[in-house]
Amino acid sequence: MYEASVRIGEAAALYGLTPSTLRWWEKQGVLRPPNRDSGRRQYRDEDLRRIGLAYLCCVTGGMVLDDVATITSGSIGLRSWQRAVRDQVERLERQMETLESAHAYLSGLLECPDDDIAQQCPYLDAELIAHTPRGRARHMGLVEAARAAMKRAEWRAGRPSSTPLDGAPASDSAPENTKPTCKSCAQPLVRLSRGRPRKYCSHACQQRAYRARQEKRRGSQQIGVCPGQGV
Repeated sequence: MYEASVRIGEAAALYGLTPSTLRWWEKQGVLRPPNRDSGRRQYRDEDLRRIGLAYLCCVTGGMVLDDVATITSGSIGLRSWQRAVRDQVERLERQMETLESAHAYLSGLLECPDDDIAQQCPYLDAELIAHTPRGRARHMGLVEAARAAMKRAEWRAGRPSSTPLDGAPASDSAPENTKPTCKSCAQPLVRLSRGRPRKYCSHACQQRAYRARQEKRRGSQQIGVCPGQGV
């Protein structure tokens, strides 16, 4: 039975995309390879519906292509594709919280009447303590807090600091008892007698660090990984 079809240019135009986007989605497993006629892709009704679903997930929903492919494949089952959608919903909720916090702060900042905020605003110090890492040393002046922050960062990295916390001159020799710390929780690590140096104090910390890297990678892919987004 004959079924009407369109070529790639028409299929892309239906959703405001470009033919190269459809080719890329096909290469990434988001779309199934369509039937061909004389070497040209032919998109039938089901193919066009699948392209539309990919558009909704990728462009409208902001999902990365790997997750979109699990939904558009139609072969992994309800629970699997719902898990991918649920993960994206949770990411979006975290982003919304961040955006709402940023919106609230900047809206409040508009009320400031000063020409030079850094020099004139009497509330800036309190804002720095409340909303930036400077608050970790709230009882110190800014210069002293900066020196303490540098020392803390070097201690976590397992390197001796050139500026002690109290501001006294540091000795030229590095202390021998400086211990490396866990890259996740910053707790001191136990030195092993042999083998590669440890980076994490436990498997749980290693997993947390891995999840954080994955989340950062996914976040960076929200824009740019989906050709045609914003078209």
